[in-house]
Amino acid sequence: MLYPFIKALLILIASSLSLALTRADERPNIIIILCDDLGYGDLSCYGNTVIRTPNIDHLASEGIRFTSFYSSSPVCSPSRVGLMTGRTPNRAGVYDWIPRGNRMHMGKNEFTMPAMLKKTGYATCMSGKWHCNGLFNQKKQPQPGDFGFDHWFATQNNAAPSHEDPKNFVRNGKSVGITKGFSCQIVAQEAVNWITEHVKNNPDQPFFSYVAFHEPHEPIASPVNLINNYPEAKKKGEALYYANVENMDSAVGQITRCLDRLKVKENTLVIFSSDNGPETLNRYRGAWRSHGSPGSLRGMKLHTHEAGIRVAGIMRWPIQIKAKQISDAPVSALDLLPTFASLAAGEIPINLKLDGADMVNAFGGATVQRKQPLFWCYYSALNKAKIAIRDGDWKLLASLKSADGKNIKARSITESNRTLLKEAKLGDFELYKISIDINEMNNLAQKNPKKLDTLTKKLESIYMNMVQDAKTWQ
Repeated sequence: MLYPFIKALLILIASSLSLALTRADERPNIIIILCDDLGYGDLSCYGNTVIRTPNIDHLASEGIRFTSFYSSSPVCSPSRVGLMTGRTPNRAGVYDWIPRGNRMHMGKNEFTMPAMLKKTGYATCMSGKWHCNGLFNQKKQPQPGDFGFDHWFATQNNAAPSHEDPKNFVRNGKSVGITKGFSCQIVAQEAVNWITEHVKNNPDQPFFSYVAFHEPHEPIASPVNLINNYPEAKKKGEALYYANVENMDSAVGQITRCLDRLKVKENTLVIFSSDNGPETLNRYRGAWRSHGSPGSLRGMKLHTHEAGIRVAGIMRWPIQIKAKQISDAPVSALDLLPTFASLAAGEIPINLKLDGADMVNAFGGATVQRKQPLFWCYYSALNKAKIAIRDGDWKLLASLKSADGKNIKARSITESNRTLLKEAKLGDFELYKISIDINEMNNLAQKNPKKLDTLTKKLESIYMNMVQDAKTWQ
């Protein structure tokens, strides 16, 4: 008597499995292209009138360009850790850029997007700048392969000795030696080769490729023929910088043409952004090549003002994202991991505290629904404010003060300063209606005490939650 019921149940299960497999086949390929120190105003599609960026401009025209896209930190290492984990990087114990040989690193137990995607059946590849550890390619600290990358081709920090003919790349644990050419083309070609081989051999398996350019970070090197494209650039190093961005743009073209050639463009989500805002002239002795533009934004790299954290954000996915969109919805690199979990059926641990949110709705220009405002904490910020939040139309920044009223600045949380940072008081408030005051000129802290009080309570709560979870270095 049970046979018809069992038969119907088996048919239902088989049907569900078939549907799941179909959905898995339809999941998008994902490519993240991340630049290093690219300014908000460095691209033609973001208002630059000098630098030629036709490939990136075309990418933006075929998808959505976000005008309020944020990195997770105003400096490289924590920004990359935030992108990989969907969490404020302080929770992972990465507070500042990581010098070679440093003990600071992203811990092996961190939940990362490549590991999540690999578990759901994606093939995974990383090419370019890693900078999530100090002991690169050493067993004492985890490496890209330990976080879910099937294939990795990387440097610890910058291409050395410069972007031209670098000699510090490592492929899957083995040193490559001198590689002829310019770093962005080398990095793009590695990704193109891997994608091409993967699509050829495993056409039904979705892939994830993380392409992390070194450009336009110092020390800059650019092709002479591109430098000659900018005869109007008269300042020392100016044409060199402009050519560097243009050269990076051509490397983006290598990747997009590969997708066209392989006929996988339609169902590939391509995301283009930068790890933080631009380096500018005269911050340090060798910065003569740093002509990055913050556009109309205040500050630069290493600032919690907008120019340090508001970056280019372009997304193209032809079958899902309508072309020629421009959105001012605030979104963040922290949102990518939860978004990929939604798109790829990835499982996020129940007890994991994510600081990002699923931004699928933003693909159509809608506002992202968040449990908490976007938050930044950078103890080494060059400006006075070390923490900030963006909550809808508003942004609040604050300094951290000790019990005696002195401003606190730190490289990381250690045993010696943990109590000081945990008990820090907020001060020097800057309140901006950032949706209409993107250059942060009109501080409304005194004029709008009610909004200041509301946002201060949110900022204090998020900071205290973060500092409780943050890793302490001995």
